[in-house]
Amino acid sequence: MSLPSTTVTTATPLSSDTQSESLKAAIFQRLHPRVYLERFLAEGIRPDGRTEAEWRTVDINIGSISTANGSALIRMGGTTIVCGVKAEIAEPELDRPNEGFLVPNLDLPAICSSKFKPGPPSEEAQILSERLNDVLVASNILSLSSLCIHPGQSVWVLYVDATCINYDGNAFDAAVLAMVCALRDTILPQATYDEVTGRTTCSPIHSNSKPGLKLKLNEGSIPIGLSFGVFGGTRILADPTSFEEPLLDTSVSIVIDARGQLFSVNQTGVGVLKTGEQDMEVDTTVNKEDALLQCISLAKERHHKLKELLNTASRVTHYGSSDRT
Repeated sequence: MSLPSTTVTTATPLSSDTQSESLKAAIFQRLHPRVYLERFLAEGIRPDGRTEAEWRTVDINIGSISTANGSALIRMGGTTIVCGVKAEIAEPELDRPNEGFLVPNLDLPAICSSKFKPGPPSEEAQILSERLNDVLVASNILSLSSLCIHPGQSVWVLYVDATCINYDGNAFDAAVLAMVCALRDTILPQATYDEVTGRTTCSPIHSNSKPGLKLKLNEGSIPIGLSFGVFGGTRILADPTSFEEPLLDTSVSIVIDARGQLFSVNQTGVGVLKTGEQDMEVDTTVNKEDALLQCISLAKERHHKLKELLNTASRVTHYGSSDRT
């Protein structure tokens, strides 16, 4: 009587070698991250497959929160930020009786990355929230006087709350885009102040007689953030990832409005810029200016494409990484 045949499957040497090499690479990346990045850049590529001047894919989903007055979800590579706008009624400040309030905030919870811990807002989240406030308010994207319901008595307060649900670097650019898209999606109910009772009443947004009104934004002042990192004194990396960020010598964030005008430039870090010759430091003032001009030039190229994305964005839209700057 013949015995039943059996089949034995073994891993091929190629797959075993591949797994071993991948494990070695992961260990090397963790123990020597700077050298790991240097070796990639020496080959003209970054660990995620991009070139130095290449940006990550951007996805926009508008109206993702049904309970908010306006909302948007932004994916920039692995970084995902959801933003909701909530409108409330309050009394204006005494010295600004005709102006409402715009209150942006960014939350970086522990769930989005292991680098953030549970508890009060991290220092990074507070700094980013201050920068976002400076950009949105100072850019005049929204006239605060348009939020006035009744002078000296009643105004709108817009809480623009962004939450990062997955962090993979460059939260500033993603948060600016999320807040802009959420504001463009915002609808306010028609409100009326009664001087006799001193109360403000609002009609339902979907009312047939008094439907909600779209927020009026200054489209020419819409800000777009574009960030870079300088690595090793000679490499300018567009849209840095969470792996690259701690290794950067200097970070540069550029904000350009819809007219293509430079709105602000923010630089952190005191990295030394070098020439292409190894270990040769030169006049840092000249090279920093050259690097900054290069960043601004790359930012303007990218700005045109993001502006097109915003102009065509509806409820769901997608911008592929195949378009490079």
